[in-house]
Amino acid sequence: MQWLQFHYAGFSLAYPERWVNNIYFDSNGYHSFEDNISGTSSRAKIRYRWYGDLQALASGALEVKRKRNFFGWKLTFPVCTGPNLSTDNWEKIKNHLREQISQEGQSWLISHPMPIIINRYRREYFVSRDGKVRVTVDNIQSLWDQRCGSTPNLIYKNTLPDMVVIEVKFERMHRELASNYLQGIPLRVSRHSKYINGVNAVTGNGIWL
Repeated sequence: MQWLQFHYAGFSLAYPERWVNNIYFDSNGYHSFEDNISGTSSRAKIRYRWYGDLQALASGALEVKRKRNFFGWKLTFPVCTGPNLSTDNWEKIKNHLREQISQEGQSWLISHPMPIIINRYRREYFVSRDGKVRVTVDNIQSLWDQRCGSTPNLIYKNTLPDMVVIEVKFERMHRELASNYLQGIPLRVSRHSKYINGVNAVTGNGIWL
């Protein structure tokens, strides 16, 4: 936080901090997980994301995070009314989502029908003075295994390492600028995936990315 506060790029708060909630979906063969573990050049992760209260009927979006080689982008399919995690089973939740998104979004959810994990964390948002580089800081992570039940599990948590995750985001044209801004950061830059770490935590693999 001190590195951000005193950085010459003039990072400042972009939005108020908030809680981020995600349901990650995968195929029956865990293709998203396997592709990310193996580093397949073209891969995707599918999640439903909403903000604030974990169990609230909040609007959100089905998001498909695409990756090709070194660059990533995101497809977003807005959902006006969120599902009820307290009362609905998974089939009803998936139907609820499919009814509100486009055919393209539906096809992603149909090909990745298995709810694998729900995770939640607090996120802070920063942006450089020129508006070209954004930084998010995530902490206080929680995780729930969803693989074995017909209804959402929000009671039995899994253990995660106590860590802070910092992500740097920018348009492809600003890659060199972002690289310059990252010079001198007092942390090791590495690959990281909350989904992969979540799956490893619930399956006991003990491999952290």
